[in-house]
Amino acid sequence: MQNNTSNFRLLFTGSLLLCAAVACFSICLGAVTFSPCEVILALFQKGEPMNLNILKYARLPRTTACLMGGAALSVSGAVLQNVLANKLASPGIIGVNAGAGLGVTICCAFGVMYGWPVSVSAFLGSLATVIIISIFSGRTGASKTTVILGGVALNSMLNAFSESITVLNPDVAVLTTEFRVGGFSAVSMQKLLPASAFIFTALILLFTLFNELDVLTLGDESAQSVGLPAKRYRVLFLILAALLAGSAVSFSGLLGFIGLIVPHFVRKITGNESRRLLPLCAVTGAAFLTLCDLIARLLFMPYELPVGILMAVIGGPAFVWLLLKMKGGHRNG
Repeated sequence: MQNNTSNFRLLFTGSLLLCAAVACFSICLGAVTFSPCEVILALFQKGEPMNLNILKYARLPRTTACLMGGAALSVSGAVLQNVLANKLASPGIIGVNAGAGLGVTICCAFGVMYGWPVSVSAFLGSLATVIIISIFSGRTGASKTTVILGGVALNSMLNAFSESITVLNPDVAVLTTEFRVGGFSAVSMQKLLPASAFIFTALILLFTLFNELDVLTLGDESAQSVGLPAKRYRVLFLILAALLAGSAVSFSGLLGFIGLIVPHFVRKITGNESRRLLPLCAVTGAAFLTLCDLIARLLFMPYELPVGILMAVIGGPAFVWLLLKMKGGHRNG
Protein backbone atom coordinates (compact mmCIF):
# COMPACT_ATOMS: atom_id res chain seq x y z
CA MET A 1 0.00 0.00 0.00
CA GLN A 2 2.85 2.34 0.91
CA ASN A 3 4.48 1.48 -2.43
CA ASN A 4 1.31 2.44 -4.31
CA THR A 5 1.07 5.71 -2.40
CA SER A 6 4.71 6.55 -3.13
CA ASN A 7 4.27 5.69 -6.81
CA PHE A 8 1.19 7.90 -7.03
CA ARG A 9 2.95 10.81 -5.35
CA LEU A 10 5.83 10.45 -7.78
CA LEU A 11 3.42 10.30 -10.73
CA PHE A 12 1.44 13.28 -9.48
CA THR A 13 4.59 15.34 -8.91
CA GLY A 14 5.83 14.46 -12.41
CA SER A 15 2.47 15.48 -13.88
CA LEU A 16 2.60 18.80 -12.02
CA LEU A 17 6.08 19.51 -13.37
CA LEU A 18 4.96 18.58 -16.89
CA CYS A 19 1.94 20.87 -16.55
CA ALA A 20 4.17 23.73 -15.36
CA ALA A 21 6.54 23.16 -18.30
CA VAL A 22 3.69 23.17 -20.84
CA ALA A 23 2.30 26.36 -19.27
CA CYS A 24 5.74 28.03 -19.59
CA PHE A 25 5.96 27.06 -23.25
CA SER A 26 2.42 28.39 -23.81
CA ILE A 27 3.40 31.76 -22.32
CA CYS A 28 6.73 32.00 -24.17
CA LEU A 29 5.89 30.69 -27.65
CA GLY A 30 3.71 32.20 -30.35
CA ALA A 31 3.79 34.79 -33.11
CA VAL A 32 6.00 36.78 -30.74
CA THR A 33 8.48 34.65 -28.79
CA PHE A 34 9.62 35.52 -25.28
CA SER A 35 12.51 34.16 -23.27
CA PRO A 36 11.85 33.05 -19.66
CA CYS A 37 13.85 36.07 -18.48
CA GLU A 38 11.56 38.45 -20.41
CA VAL A 39 8.50 36.77 -18.87
CA ILE A 40 9.95 37.16 -15.36
CA LEU A 41 10.76 40.83 -16.03
CA ALA A 42 7.22 41.36 -17.29
CA LEU A 43 5.82 39.97 -14.05
CA PHE A 44 7.60 42.82 -12.28
CA GLN A 45 6.31 45.34 -14.84
CA LYS A 46 9.73 45.71 -16.49
CA GLY A 47 10.65 45.45 -20.16
CA GLU A 48 9.23 46.69 -23.47
CA PRO A 49 5.68 48.11 -23.15
CA MET A 50 4.47 46.12 -26.16
CA ASN A 51 5.80 42.88 -24.70
CA LEU A 52 4.16 43.69 -21.39
CA ASN A 53 0.80 44.18 -23.12
CA ILE A 54 1.08 40.92 -25.08
CA LEU A 55 1.90 38.95 -21.95
CA LYS A 56 -0.65 40.72 -19.76
CA TYR A 57 -3.62 40.79 -22.11
CA ALA A 58 -3.02 37.74 -24.33
CA ARG A 59 -0.60 35.06 -23.16
CA LEU A 60 -1.29 34.99 -19.41
CA PRO A 61 -5.12 35.02 -19.69
CA ARG A 62 -5.00 32.42 -22.46
CA THR A 63 -2.68 30.05 -20.60
CA THR A 64 -4.70 30.46 -17.40
CA ALA A 65 -7.90 29.72 -19.33
CA CYS A 66 -6.40 26.56 -20.85
CA LEU A 67 -5.25 25.30 -17.45
CA MET A 68 -8.56 26.00 -15.73
CA GLY A 69 -10.70 24.75 -18.63
CA GLY A 70 -8.74 21.52 -19.00
CA ALA A 71 -8.87 20.78 -15.27
CA ALA A 72 -12.59 21.61 -14.96
CA LEU A 73 -13.76 19.60 -17.98
CA SER A 74 -11.60 16.57 -17.11
CA VAL A 75 -12.77 16.39 -13.50
CA SER A 76 -16.37 16.99 -14.59
CA GLY A 77 -16.08 14.05 -17.00
CA ALA A 78 -14.63 11.78 -14.29
CA VAL A 79 -17.42 12.67 -11.84
CA LEU A 80 -20.16 12.13 -14.47
CA GLN A 81 -18.69 8.75 -15.38
CA ASN A 82 -18.70 7.65 -11.73
CA VAL A 83 -22.16 9.01 -10.88
CA LEU A 84 -23.81 7.68 -14.06
CA ALA A 85 -21.75 4.44 -13.89
CA ASN A 86 -20.85 4.91 -17.54
CA LYS A 87 -17.28 5.32 -18.79
CA LEU A 88 -18.53 6.84 -22.04
CA ALA A 89 -20.20 9.78 -20.28
CA SER A 90 -18.57 13.18 -20.70
CA PRO A 91 -19.77 16.81 -20.73
CA GLY A 92 -19.28 17.13 -24.48
CA ILE A 93 -21.08 13.92 -25.46
CA ILE A 94 -24.21 13.82 -23.27
CA GLY A 95 -25.11 17.47 -23.86
CA VAL A 96 -23.77 19.19 -20.72
CA ASN A 97 -21.54 21.49 -22.75
CA ALA A 98 -24.35 22.15 -25.22
CA GLY A 99 -26.68 23.13 -22.35
CA ALA A 100 -24.05 25.55 -21.07
CA GLY A 101 -23.56 26.83 -24.60
CA LEU A 102 -27.27 27.53 -24.95
CA GLY A 103 -27.15 29.57 -21.73
CA VAL A 104 -24.20 31.60 -23.03
CA THR A 105 -25.89 32.12 -26.42
CA ILE A 106 -29.02 33.45 -24.73
CA CYS A 107 -26.86 35.87 -22.75
CA CYS A 108 -25.20 37.06 -25.97
CA ALA A 109 -28.62 37.60 -27.53
CA PHE A 110 -29.35 40.06 -24.70
CA GLY A 111 -26.00 41.80 -25.21
CA VAL A 112 -24.21 40.29 -22.19
CA MET A 113 -20.79 39.03 -23.24
CA TYR A 114 -18.93 38.38 -19.99
CA GLY A 115 -19.19 38.55 -16.21
CA TRP A 116 -21.30 36.74 -13.62
CA PRO A 117 -24.50 36.51 -15.75
CA VAL A 118 -22.66 34.51 -18.43
CA SER A 119 -21.12 32.10 -15.93
CA VAL A 120 -24.41 31.64 -14.07
CA SER A 121 -26.34 31.06 -17.32
CA ALA A 122 -23.79 28.49 -18.47
CA PHE A 123 -24.06 26.70 -15.12
CA LEU A 124 -27.87 26.65 -15.21
CA GLY A 125 -27.86 25.30 -18.77
CA SER A 126 -25.43 22.51 -17.90
CA LEU A 127 -27.28 21.73 -14.66
CA ALA A 128 -30.60 21.35 -16.48
CA THR A 129 -28.94 18.93 -18.89
CA VAL A 130 -27.39 16.66 -16.24
CA ILE A 131 -30.70 16.55 -14.35
CA ILE A 132 -32.54 15.47 -17.51
CA ILE A 133 -29.92 12.78 -18.23
CA SER A 134 -30.01 11.59 -14.63
CA ILE A 135 -33.81 11.31 -14.59
CA PHE A 136 -33.79 9.54 -17.96
CA SER A 137 -31.15 7.10 -16.71
CA GLY A 138 -32.76 6.39 -13.34
CA ARG A 139 -36.46 6.20 -14.16
CA THR A 140 -36.30 4.33 -17.45
CA GLY A 141 -33.63 1.84 -16.38
CA ALA A 142 -31.96 2.46 -19.73
CA SER A 143 -28.78 0.60 -20.63
CA LYS A 144 -25.47 2.42 -20.64
CA THR A 145 -25.43 2.65 -24.42
CA THR A 146 -29.01 3.97 -24.48
CA VAL A 147 -28.12 6.69 -21.98
CA ILE A 148 -25.25 7.81 -24.19
CA LEU A 149 -27.45 7.80 -27.30
CA GLY A 150 -30.09 9.77 -25.40
CA GLY A 151 -27.40 12.25 -24.38
CA VAL A 152 -26.23 12.56 -27.98
CA ALA A 153 -29.82 13.28 -29.07
CA LEU A 154 -30.21 15.89 -26.32
CA ASN A 155 -26.87 17.40 -27.35
CA SER A 156 -28.15 17.79 -30.93
CA MET A 157 -31.41 19.39 -29.76
CA LEU A 158 -29.64 21.92 -27.54
CA ASN A 159 -27.20 22.80 -30.32
CA ALA A 160 -30.17 23.24 -32.65
CA PHE A 161 -31.75 25.73 -30.22
CA SER A 162 -28.47 27.66 -30.06
CA GLU A 163 -28.18 27.69 -33.84
CA SER A 164 -31.76 28.93 -34.15
CA ILE A 165 -30.91 31.94 -31.99
CA THR A 166 -27.87 32.73 -34.16
CA VAL A 167 -29.95 32.45 -37.33
CA LEU A 168 -32.64 34.76 -35.99
CA ASN A 169 -30.04 37.19 -34.67
CA PRO A 170 -27.05 37.47 -37.06
CA ASP A 171 -25.15 39.67 -34.61
CA VAL A 172 -25.07 36.78 -32.14
CA ALA A 173 -23.75 34.49 -34.88
CA VAL A 174 -20.79 36.82 -35.42
CA LEU A 175 -20.10 37.15 -31.71
CA THR A 176 -20.27 33.41 -31.00
CA THR A 177 -18.40 31.99 -34.02
CA GLU A 178 -15.30 30.99 -32.06
CA PHE A 179 -17.39 30.01 -29.06
CA ARG A 180 -19.26 27.36 -31.06
CA VAL A 181 -15.98 25.84 -32.27
CA GLY A 182 -14.09 26.21 -28.99
CA GLY A 183 -11.02 28.38 -28.54
CA PHE A 184 -9.17 30.89 -26.39
CA SER A 185 -8.07 33.67 -28.74
CA ALA A 186 -10.60 36.16 -27.32
CA VAL A 187 -10.34 35.19 -23.66
CA SER A 188 -9.73 37.91 -21.07
CA MET A 189 -9.42 38.17 -17.32
CA GLN A 190 -12.91 39.71 -17.20
CA LYS A 191 -14.31 36.44 -18.58
CA LEU A 192 -12.11 34.28 -16.36
CA LEU A 193 -12.69 35.81 -12.92
CA PRO A 194 -16.34 34.78 -12.35
CA ALA A 195 -15.80 31.32 -13.86
CA SER A 196 -12.61 30.74 -11.86
CA ALA A 197 -14.50 31.36 -8.60
CA PHE A 198 -17.03 28.66 -9.54
CA ILE A 199 -14.34 26.22 -10.70
CA PHE A 200 -12.19 26.53 -7.58
CA THR A 201 -15.26 26.22 -5.33
CA ALA A 202 -16.42 23.05 -7.10
CA LEU A 203 -12.94 21.49 -7.07
CA ILE A 204 -12.42 22.19 -3.36
CA LEU A 205 -15.80 20.62 -2.53
CA LEU A 206 -15.10 17.57 -4.66
CA PHE A 207 -11.66 17.09 -3.12
CA THR A 208 -13.32 16.87 0.31
CA LEU A 209 -15.86 14.27 -0.85
CA PHE A 210 -13.62 11.50 -2.22
CA ASN A 211 -15.01 8.82 0.12
CA GLU A 212 -18.64 9.71 -0.57
CA LEU A 213 -18.08 9.56 -4.33
CA ASP A 214 -16.40 6.15 -4.05
CA VAL A 215 -19.26 4.77 -1.96
CA LEU A 216 -21.85 6.20 -4.35
CA THR A 217 -20.07 4.50 -7.25
CA LEU A 218 -20.73 1.10 -5.61
CA GLY A 219 -24.49 1.57 -6.01
CA ASP A 220 -27.45 2.84 -4.00
CA GLU A 221 -27.80 -0.29 -1.86
CA SER A 222 -24.15 -0.22 -0.78
CA ALA A 223 -24.38 3.53 -0.08
CA GLN A 224 -27.50 3.14 2.05
CA SER A 225 -25.99 0.21 3.95
CA VAL A 226 -23.27 2.52 5.29
CA GLY A 227 -25.70 5.35 6.00
CA LEU A 228 -24.96 7.52 2.94
CA PRO A 229 -28.06 9.26 1.49
CA ALA A 230 -27.39 8.21 -2.11
CA LYS A 231 -29.98 10.44 -3.82
CA ARG A 232 -28.81 13.61 -2.10
CA TYR A 233 -25.16 12.97 -2.86
CA ARG A 234 -25.93 12.03 -6.45
CA VAL A 235 -27.67 15.38 -6.93
CA LEU A 236 -24.77 17.17 -5.23
CA PHE A 237 -22.16 15.53 -7.47
CA LEU A 238 -24.22 16.26 -10.58
CA ILE A 239 -24.47 19.91 -9.53
CA LEU A 240 -20.71 20.11 -9.00
CA ALA A 241 -20.01 18.42 -12.36
CA ALA A 242 -22.39 20.86 -14.06
CA LEU A 243 -20.75 23.80 -12.26
CA LEU A 244 -17.32 22.74 -13.54
CA ALA A 245 -18.45 22.12 -17.12
CA GLY A 246 -20.65 25.21 -17.34
CA SER A 247 -17.97 27.50 -15.93
CA ALA A 248 -15.36 26.13 -18.36
CA VAL A 249 -17.70 26.48 -21.35
CA SER A 250 -18.46 30.11 -20.42
CA PHE A 251 -14.93 31.12 -21.50
CA SER A 252 -13.61 28.21 -23.58
CA GLY A 253 -16.57 27.54 -25.85
CA LEU A 254 -17.91 24.14 -26.87
CA LEU A 255 -14.78 22.05 -26.48
CA GLY A 256 -15.51 18.38 -26.94
CA PHE A 257 -14.01 15.06 -25.83
CA ILE A 258 -11.51 16.27 -23.22
CA GLY A 259 -13.90 15.15 -20.47
CA LEU A 260 -13.91 11.70 -22.08
CA ILE A 261 -10.30 11.17 -23.12
CA VAL A 262 -8.44 12.35 -20.01
CA PRO A 263 -10.49 10.50 -17.34
CA HIS A 264 -10.39 7.29 -19.38
CA PHE A 265 -6.62 7.19 -19.68
CA VAL A 266 -5.98 8.45 -16.14
CA ARG A 267 -8.32 5.73 -14.84
CA LYS A 268 -6.09 3.12 -16.45
CA ILE A 269 -3.23 4.36 -14.25
CA THR A 270 -4.99 5.17 -10.98
CA GLY A 271 -8.03 2.89 -11.05
CA ASN A 272 -11.41 4.16 -9.84
CA GLU A 273 -10.32 5.53 -6.46
CA SER A 274 -11.46 9.16 -6.46
CA ARG A 275 -8.67 10.32 -4.14
CA ARG A 276 -6.20 9.60 -6.94
CA LEU A 277 -8.41 9.85 -10.02
CA LEU A 278 -9.75 13.39 -9.60
CA PRO A 279 -6.49 15.24 -8.72
CA LEU A 280 -4.58 13.52 -11.51
CA CYS A 281 -7.43 14.25 -13.96
CA ALA A 282 -7.22 17.93 -13.00
CA VAL A 283 -3.47 18.19 -13.59
CA THR A 284 -3.40 15.99 -16.70
CA GLY A 285 -6.43 17.71 -18.23
CA ALA A 286 -4.87 21.14 -17.64
CA ALA A 287 -1.60 20.08 -19.29
CA PHE A 288 -3.36 18.30 -22.18
CA LEU A 289 -5.61 21.21 -23.16
CA THR A 290 -2.78 23.74 -22.82
CA LEU A 291 -0.56 21.58 -25.04
CA CYS A 292 -3.34 21.19 -27.64
CA ASP A 293 -3.91 24.95 -27.67
CA LEU A 294 -0.17 25.56 -28.10
CA ILE A 295 -0.01 23.13 -31.04
CA ALA A 296 -3.09 24.73 -32.61
CA ARG A 297 -1.42 28.14 -32.34
CA LEU A 298 1.93 27.07 -33.79
CA LEU A 299 0.85 24.52 -36.41
CA PHE A 300 -0.09 26.99 -39.17
CA MET A 301 1.54 30.14 -37.83
CA PRO A 302 0.88 33.02 -38.45
CA TYR A 303 -2.64 31.61 -38.90
CA GLU A 304 -4.30 30.15 -35.83
CA LEU A 305 -6.37 26.98 -35.72
CA PRO A 306 -9.10 26.99 -33.03
CA VAL A 307 -8.22 24.35 -30.47
CA GLY A 308 -11.76 22.94 -30.68
CA ILE A 309 -11.02 21.68 -34.20
CA LEU A 310 -7.87 19.90 -33.01
CA MET A 311 -9.79 18.39 -30.07
CA ALA A 312 -12.43 17.06 -32.45
CA VAL A 313 -9.76 15.48 -34.68
CA ILE A 314 -8.24 13.75 -31.63
CA GLY A 315 -11.46 12.99 -29.76
CA GLY A 316 -13.60 11.58 -32.58
CA PRO A 317 -11.39 8.53 -33.25
CA ALA A 318 -10.81 8.11 -29.50
CA PHE A 319 -14.58 7.92 -28.89
CA VAL A 320 -15.05 5.35 -31.65
CA TRP A 321 -12.14 3.33 -30.24
CA LEU A 322 -13.73 3.35 -26.78
CA LEU A 323 -17.07 2.24 -28.21
CA LEU A 324 -15.43 -0.67 -30.03
CA LYS A 325 -13.32 -1.62 -27.02
CA MET A 326 -16.29 -1.70 -24.66
CA LYS A 327 -18.48 -3.43 -27.29
CA GLY A 328 -21.31 -1.36 -25.91
CA GLY A 329 -23.63 -1.97 -28.83
CA HIS A 330 -23.56 -5.73 -28.26
CA ARG A 331 -23.13 -6.01 -24.52
CA ASN A 332 -25.40 -3.33 -23.15
CA GLY A 333 -27.73 -2.42 -25.93
